[in-house]
Amino acid sequence: MAGLDFPELLLSFLVLIASLTFHEAAHAWTADRLGDTTARMLGRLSLNPAVHIDVVGTIVFPLIALMTGVPLIGWAKPVPVNMRNLREPRRDFAIIALAGPVSNLVLAVIGAVVVNLLPAGDGVRIGLLEEGLIRFVLINVLLAVFNMIPVPPLDGGNVLSGLLRGQAAKLFNNLRPYGMVILYGLLLSGILWRIVTPIEIAIFRGLGLTS
Repeated sequence: MAGLDFPELLLSFLVLIASLTFHEAAHAWTADRLGDTTARMLGRLSLNPAVHIDVVGTIVFPLIALMTGVPLIGWAKPVPVNMRNLREPRRDFAIIALAGPVSNLVLAVIGAVVVNLLPAGDGVRIGLLEEGLIRFVLINVLLAVFNMIPVPPLDGGNVLSGLLRGQAAKLFNNLRPYGMVILYGLLLSGILWRIVTPIEIAIFRGLGLTS
């Protein structure tokens, strides 16, 4: 605990909360635009973090992971979607799922643009601002890439579920109850980071930044 950088930890945690809030609001907004008002009626069409936070998944697990390095997977409250209200249920559900990761990429692009527009110099304020923005970009890129892993209940799994048809869709959806087990298996085996890290680095560099 003595070696913890608490300002850095707090910054990372606040960026994570803001990014997850935007992510979930994007799901809610997209569902609303596609005809399902469930999220709107439940107050989830909001950028207020309080309506999206799950105490364990959004606060406890991320803080433990940030403070100790223990591999824990966090989550926010899932946005409820009533597929009966969607015009094209399978297609629209996939679009709703995709909206979350896309929103994080949008935030990452905005952050990268601001970083690249910062004036050159070694000033303390500029340095701190740049460091904070780079962390903002990194966290949003990581959220986008991680959530697009095609394993339910992640967004990538829901996108793939909406794209598959027939027996393939049925077999894939049978994996849903075991999704978290599969994810932790990938995480603890190291396979997860071998998938995520190269993509994350490629996007980061594509945004004109270096880690």
